[in-house]
Amino acid sequence: MKKGQIFLLIVMLLICSCATSTENVQKATSHYKLGLAYFNENNMQSAFIEFQNALKYNPEDKEVLYSLGVIYLIHYEEYDNAIEYFRKAINVDSNYSEAYNNLGYAYMMKGKYKEAADVYNKAVSNKVYRTPEKAYYNLGQVYYRMGQYDDSIEAYKNALKRAVDFYPAYYGIALSQNAKGKYGDSSTAITRAIELDPNYKGDRNKAIGDFLQKEKKSKGDEKKDITDYLEILKY
Repeated sequence: MKKGQIFLLIVMLLICSCATSTENVQKATSHYKLGLAYFNENNMQSAFIEFQNALKYNPEDKEVLYSLGVIYLIHYEEYDNAIEYFRKAINVDSNYSEAYNNLGYAYMMKGKYKEAADVYNKAVSNKVYRTPEKAYYNLGQVYYRMGQYDDSIEAYKNALKRAVDFYPAYYGIALSQNAKGKYGDSSTAITRAIELDPNYKGDRNKAIGDFLQKEKKSKGDEKKDITDYLEILKY
């Protein structure tokens, strides 16, 4: 075969390869968008199927990998599978802060607090992360569970520096200050939380009634937190 023919064959192969790749990406995008539509309709099984179909055409799509992780985390509560997909998304994009944040939550649900703290810190290390207050809040929760109350308060305060009206951080500060025996600071924090919380808008009696109902239905750490809120509201 002549050199010119060899060159032409290589060019044709490259063109075919690029065309196939582009076509696969387009198919993956179509399945992903359909999956998002199902997800927004709370049709999780159909969303899950479409996301899996998207991966067949583009297995390196970080948004698809992340979306599958979210379904496993929030809707199926299969934390090991969630961890696997969030890690795959991070392997594609090492600065994917939202994936780090949700990976941390999966670790936290498994009681792996050190691992959770590590990935939350990676999430907030990204200076262009648009919602760092969420990861700082989660980091505060992890430190609280680990008994590192000063670190917990610092993380919550960092959340408030990024979003001054981020009321969940005040609930967290109330718990941490209470654990330290600083009951006045704890009371001040929960009062501010209730003021900012759109469910209560400063109505302490409504908050107390809501907490009493939640206390009956909750268990484990969540139940203890609610019991502590009710105690703090007596100060």
